[in-house]
Amino acid sequence: MPPASGTFQTIEPNLGDILKDIRDKKIQLPDFQRGWVWDDNRIRALIASVSLSYPIGAVMTMEVSESIRFLPRLFEGVPNGDKVVPEVLVLDGQQRFTSLYLSLLSGKVVPTLTEKKEQINRYYYLDMKKCLDQDADRFDAIVSVPEKKIVTSDFGRKIELDVSTREKEYENRMYPLSLIYNPSENTQWKNGFQRFFGYNENEMTFLGEFDENIWLPFQQYKVPVIKLTKDTPKEAVCQVFENVNTGGVSLTVFELLTATFAADNFQLRKDWEERKGQLKQQKVLEDIDESAFLTAITLLTSYKNHLQSNSSISCKRKEVLKLSLDDYKKNADCIIQGLESAAKLLAREKIFDKRNIPYQTQFIPLSAICGHLGNRIENDTVKEKIIQWYWCGVFGELYGGANETRFAFDIQDVLSWIDGGDLPRTIRDSSFSPTRLLTLQSRLSAAYKGLMALLMKKGSRDFINGDSIELTTYFDDAIDIHHIFPKAFCEKMRYDRHKWNSIVNKAPLSSRTNRILGGYKPSTYIQTIQSKENVDPMRLDEIFQSHLIDPNQIRNDEFSSFIQARAAKLLDLIENATGKVVVGRDSEEVVKEFGGNL
Repeated sequence: MPPASGTFQTIEPNLGDILKDIRDKKIQLPDFQRGWVWDDNRIRALIASVSLSYPIGAVMTMEVSESIRFLPRLFEGVPNGDKVVPEVLVLDGQQRFTSLYLSLLSGKVVPTLTEKKEQINRYYYLDMKKCLDQDADRFDAIVSVPEKKIVTSDFGRKIELDVSTREKEYENRMYPLSLIYNPSENTQWKNGFQRFFGYNENEMTFLGEFDENIWLPFQQYKVPVIKLTKDTPKEAVCQVFENVNTGGVSLTVFELLTATFAADNFQLRKDWEERKGQLKQQKVLEDIDESAFLTAITLLTSYKNHLQSNSSISCKRKEVLKLSLDDYKKNADCIIQGLESAAKLLAREKIFDKRNIPYQTQFIPLSAICGHLGNRIENDTVKEKIIQWYWCGVFGELYGGANETRFAFDIQDVLSWIDGGDLPRTIRDSSFSPTRLLTLQSRLSAAYKGLMALLMKKGSRDFINGDSIELTTYFDDAIDIHHIFPKAFCEKMRYDRHKWNSIVNKAPLSSRTNRILGGYKPSTYIQTIQSKENVDPMRLDEIFQSHLIDPNQIRNDEFSSFIQARAAKLLDLIENATGKVVVGRDSEEVVKEFGGNL
């Protein structure tokens, strides 16, 4: 990479020259830039700053080169006409340049917005008297008028300002800003002004003062420009845009690649929308976004390159930005297939929808692994290994931060392990502390969601209807996680909140069942279930056991022994899923927290 000093240069061109280059299509926008959105008052404020020679902020541009190709587009208001390859693209400054081009050079009515975001069309004028009045606010001297150039009040009955003809512009001393950078029309207008006033000495002096104090500063106004040179790497463009974009809207990798691929006539956004529609057919894949999709493709591409040349594996943003259109086309279908295979694997683990996915990010390596395996994913031994790796990632809570490095380990380690290699690092790194059970208090935790999925896989059934929770989930959106010893009862008994509100005291149940549980102690709601819902006691005990609940403990309201016993069974569940022993089940800390070892 070239040194930083070689990636940009600073220049100060005249504003008029910049606007003319925009008109002549030498300066354009990269297609990833958003649309123009400034309102009328903001345009007036910007013009006022220029008229006073106040700075309007530096802008950033980029030289067009073969190494970084983006689909360009014209500024708002520039006639299409002949297609011109731009010399420069504007990265930061679109809103300012568009506003100034439309109001000062285009000669067309400016489509803008009111403060209430209502669409209006405006022409802009300088109130020459107010411009020369040192006590006047310069903002008030920038006048915007409707398309017919007549300003009215009282529902159109009273004319406040009429500049619909040249003579009325002269009479009201209103200078059209569309002439400010048009020398010939500017000269014609000023000659007409002098004729209109019969070459009156006072009016000619007035015009001279206006030229010197207002018109000339526009001609001399310079804009500080930071121009990225042709040596600037693509990833720097994305980073720079995010750092300097004055609109506060970051540029995503997807948008940058969309602009890059568009230069080769490939519509990435359209392609993604079609694939997204395919993914949405499965609820568990509904939240897969374009960023995850591109990262997975990059991961698979990088792994394939590694197999051929022993190159390093990476899917960091820098590598995503280097993704070629050929590699995208080669691997996009494979990742879609990998995601669909991943969805089937998760369904086997009783994870059916996006709400219950422990880590969305884990789909990236999972889809790349499944995609590369192809039909081999149907082998039971292969599935078991992938599922063990998956649960180790969940209960090791290894995918909560920046994970690109782990993704690279995952695809290499898991695929090697499947073919007889060493245990993957994610499995080796995974560990679960027994006391973590007490801090799993809400669905926000990946391990919390994971345990609920394992309970469903084991066969948890609803207390009242006896249906498996996985079956009920398909037909009853009201399934949620509820307290076994109800909250109101626990608060009344002053049990420790970190115990009764933890996952140890929770189970997936229907909303109807939860209403029957109410705030009663278990022995009371059990009697209600048995008498009013006609659930046989032996059948109810079987249902309790499907949730790893000891029937005797819950029937006798034995909260402390229930917490200890169920915690131990939840740890057994985790050990079975991860294939790893949970260390410390008999530690002093565990005995202190749970009243005995687990």
